[in-house]
Amino acid sequence: MVVLAGVTLDRVYAGSLLTLLVAGAALGSVLVSVAARRLPSWLVAPVSVLVMVGWTGWCLYLTADRAGLPGGFAEVVRDAAGNGIPRLLTAMIPVEPVPDTVLVPVVGAWLAGLAGAEVALRAGRVLLGYLPPVLLHVGAVYVVGPNAEPAIGPTVALVVVAGLGLAASTRREGDPVDGPAPTVPSGVRTRLAVTSAAGTAVVVAATTLLGPAVAALVEVRPVDPRRYVEPPQVQTLDENPLIRISGWALNPDQQLFQVKTAGAGGGTRIRLAVLSDYDGVTWRVGATYRNAGRILPTVPPAPHATVETVRQEITIGELSGQLLPAVPTPREVSGARVAYDPGTGTLIRPDGLSPGLRYTVTSARERPDANLLATANTPAGDEVARVLQVPEGAPEQLHRLATQLAQDNGAPYARAMAIEQWLAEHYRLVADAPSGHAYPNLAFFLFGPRNGGGQRGTSEQFAASFAVLGRLAGLPTRVVVGFAAPGDGPVRAGDAYAWPEVLFEGVGWVPFDPLPRPEDEPRPVEEDFRPQPEKPPPSEQPEPTVEPSTTPPPQAAPEEGEGRPGVSTPVLVTAVTGGFLLLVVAALAVLAGMRRTLTRNRLHRGPADLRVAGAWRELTDALRLAGRPVPADLSATEVAEATRRALSDAALLPAAAGQAGPQSGVGRAGAHPEGAVGRAGPQSGVGRAGAHPEGAVGRAGPRDEAAHRAVEELARLVNQVGFAPGQVTEAQAEAAAEAATACTQALRADRPRWRRLLWSVHPGPLRW
Repeated sequence: MVVLAGVTLDRVYAGSLLTLLVAGAALGSVLVSVAARRLPSWLVAPVSVLVMVGWTGWCLYLTADRAGLPGGFAEVVRDAAGNGIPRLLTAMIPVEPVPDTVLVPVVGAWLAGLAGAEVALRAGRVLLGYLPPVLLHVGAVYVVGPNAEPAIGPTVALVVVAGLGLAASTRREGDPVDGPAPTVPSGVRTRLAVTSAAGTAVVVAATTLLGPAVAALVEVRPVDPRRYVEPPQVQTLDENPLIRISGWALNPDQQLFQVKTAGAGGGTRIRLAVLSDYDGVTWRVGATYRNAGRILPTVPPAPHATVETVRQEITIGELSGQLLPAVPTPREVSGARVAYDPGTGTLIRPDGLSPGLRYTVTSARERPDANLLATANTPAGDEVARVLQVPEGAPEQLHRLATQLAQDNGAPYARAMAIEQWLAEHYRLVADAPSGHAYPNLAFFLFGPRNGGGQRGTSEQFAASFAVLGRLAGLPTRVVVGFAAPGDGPVRAGDAYAWPEVLFEGVGWVPFDPLPRPEDEPRPVEEDFRPQPEKPPPSEQPEPTVEPSTTPPPQAAPEEGEGRPGVSTPVLVTAVTGGFLLLVVAALAVLAGMRRTLTRNRLHRGPADLRVAGAWRELTDALRLAGRPVPADLSATEVAEATRRALSDAALLPAAAGQAGPQSGVGRAGAHPEGAVGRAGPQSGVGRAGAHPEGAVGRAGPRDEAAHRAVEELARLVNQVGFAPGQVTEAQAEAAAEAATACTQALRADRPRWRRLLWSVHPGPLRW
């Protein structure tokens, strides 16, 4: 049974090593208990735990050696013991068997085998001995969650094995019995028979009641426990590495790391980060990193793409942060514990980079078929909405430029080439441009006067401008930060730059190079585009504060006891009490105002459908305030029935509820032939009882009948909004508001006086 729990958990692991390790733990724990069954019970657990430590240590050594983890064995054991559970729940699927992902399953399997064997063999309680392995199996199912197919086979096998164990442990007729057979009195036999019958009845009843519910859970998507554990997060420095370009450009000789490349020629492009999210101010990574082993998940390459295997050995120098440089797309990493984001193909080291860190990464570099780009389309839909989003606030000049570049280029690739050519022909690449890629910075870079610092920037501005103009032209874009490695040897800060990428269907992400050629002289923007000049934006660096040249002379502090009249204790107590009461009154006034605003927004603002839903919210909140809450799974009709019962127990509607003026339709006993609720013309369905002119709610009946009908009509309108949206009229929405108000007043009137006073300031509806 313990081995079957390991099989269930192994569904999210790579290979079958975990099953073998769990099987060894299960076999070892049970054999130790069998071999030590003649020892005192208090001595078995320490002996078994000592053997468990040896087996667990061997498992950790084996997995660490297979994964090629750096560091000594003691360091690996400490790290696995301290981070075993969170890394197991944040590891990328398929999970590689490494020390921190096998420690918990191996120890859990050994302890379950020890507890089950001791209870079943020593105490003779076989059924109770099944509890530890069954709990281990349930835990394995929960940890896997929805990340694998249902574990029907191992679970059925678990039940079969349990049944065979019970059958094998039952005493058969004819088995030798030590000593004479005991005589069971007739009274004891009767009690045993009654107890057995009662137990059988309980089992049959539980099976009948719980069987359908348990069977229905087979089709229910299980909860993923991984969502409760936060995966590794990038630091602020790495969330927006684009701003580091300007700093690196000013210190080009800084040696960031060393690289040795095999399988590719010179000029390899090394990627550090992919930035897909833009809010109008900052480009961010926005990736979700999962702890990964040595082997990373593979993504099928694009059709017709040429895949080239590149192997690099990288030694970190002065590069800081968590992001690991690598040729896209990494497939295997050794020498460092990493976390991986499959969406962008980037790596981080959760522990951070340190000088001297050496790791080897094997990547599958794709080269798309250039012949497909001219006719390739760009994808659309929710999957790429993230890389198509253009935040609000983009300057009008950017819209005009994007429209100008796209109007003569219908094909997506032609639009991308037009943007690339525009940037390369009109702007100058410099190393001393200030950092910044917010909308004002990009507008100044694109349209600012040359003699004022405009039309010049680092690769940060070129890549960010391309990405924003591309999205305005309908292209899915992102910004990549990396390095142009000239070959084997040091990669310096001057090799760092940013470039944009565009996503094409059937091709994948294609990089573009909008940087100007060093020998080309940029053409003035004014020759092709004449926007209104803008003032240069403030730098992202904080402006130095100007200190005053003179300081005011210090004022002499009054000596203690001089010029300070004393305050009497009664005055002080009165002031504190009054201040406290004022705070309480102010808090109550604020709550009352917020409640009144909430009700007004619900009942009288927005479309008719939304106001009907708001009226229903007012009704359910009133029921909750009146001590009659309704479950969330009830239908509108069932809630209406519960409301009618609450109204029947409460006082009848107050007189004001049925006299809301000539426009009110709730409980009105006026002279209009069509009656009360929904009196807004022939389109209103609230309060009508067919076509009979006397069918209005409350036409001649008591006020409680009007309230009951108002609740029914409100439930009908809610159902209409849910199943036929857009059909509710303004008059029906007003009638729904009046019905909710009337029912609320009726429920409130039945409350004690002090509860009626607190009704309007109760904070519950603000947070429900």
